[in-house]
Amino acid sequence: MAGENNSIVTEFFLIGLTENPNLAPICFVIFLLMYLITCVGNLGMISLIQIDSRLHTPMYYFLNNLAFVDFCYSSTITPKTLTNFLTSKKSISFAGCIAQLFSFMYFFIFCASTECILLAAMAYDRYVAICNPLLYVVTMSPKVCTGMVAGSYLIGLVNAVTQTASTFQLSFCGSNIINHFFCDVPPLLSLSCTDTSMNEMVLFVFATILGIFTSTEIVVSYAFILTAILRINSSEGKQKAFSTCASHLAAVTIFYGTTIFMYLCPSSSYVLDQDKWASIFYTIVIPMLNPLIYSLRNREVKNALRRKQALGMRCL
Repeated sequence: MAGENNSIVTEFFLIGLTENPNLAPICFVIFLLMYLITCVGNLGMISLIQIDSRLHTPMYYFLNNLAFVDFCYSSTITPKTLTNFLTSKKSISFAGCIAQLFSFMYFFIFCASTECILLAAMAYDRYVAICNPLLYVVTMSPKVCTGMVAGSYLIGLVNAVTQTASTFQLSFCGSNIINHFFCDVPPLLSLSCTDTSMNEMVLFVFATILGIFTSTEIVVSYAFILTAILRINSSEGKQKAFSTCASHLAAVTIFYGTTIFMYLCPSSSYVLDQDKWASIFYTIVIPMLNPLIYSLRNREVKNALRRKQALGMRCL
């Protein structure tokens, strides 16, 4: 632990979400319920897609991977956060923090980056389905879909490995108080006694490339989709066409709306508390909302749930 400004840090202290011990039990219950909903929703979505052969289409192949990614990166952080609510000791060893950072880098950043690419791939899938329905089977063949998903995971892996390598080269001295509920990158960069400009540049480059590529592809895809829907004469046809992409559009709006709120705020107003609460949204809220959005707003998923319930009743 740092005793002087130039001493080497051997232990970190996590401030957590709140310093009020009376709020800890309430936060624990809320976060536990949200995590349980996340696990049940995403694992249930995966099992439903695997069981129901009618959902073995490119759209649900992407959704299956999206649910898996949501479950993984929520499970990377939430269990440890729940543990911290129940313990009075908020300290964590340097080795433990590095191990948690390693877990964060290789799972959270990996999964979050992969989700960006998957959302873009799903937008392209909806574009082909609505704008070129006769070529859909050929364009979105199993080989193409597998390649797109594999590419998503590969890009996420490259991002995670690059940021991990640059972060692990830092050294820490002076303050050892982390204003967060886990060992995230921004608060650690603020504690480093070495130059972090390269780390910040790596973070900015990957965030920019992923953000511009995926958001541009999604906007262009939905521009073509909207144009195609407006050409449909019947209101019933327009409603049916829009319903095929409404769930994905809602998920994209929530995901990128949070990103815009977090990263487009003026730098003068940015504080670590903002990053802390935004991290809650990324790690817990969005993974919890995605399966709810796709199950409540998607007719095929609701029909599959009814068939599964009916089959269960017959078995009883």
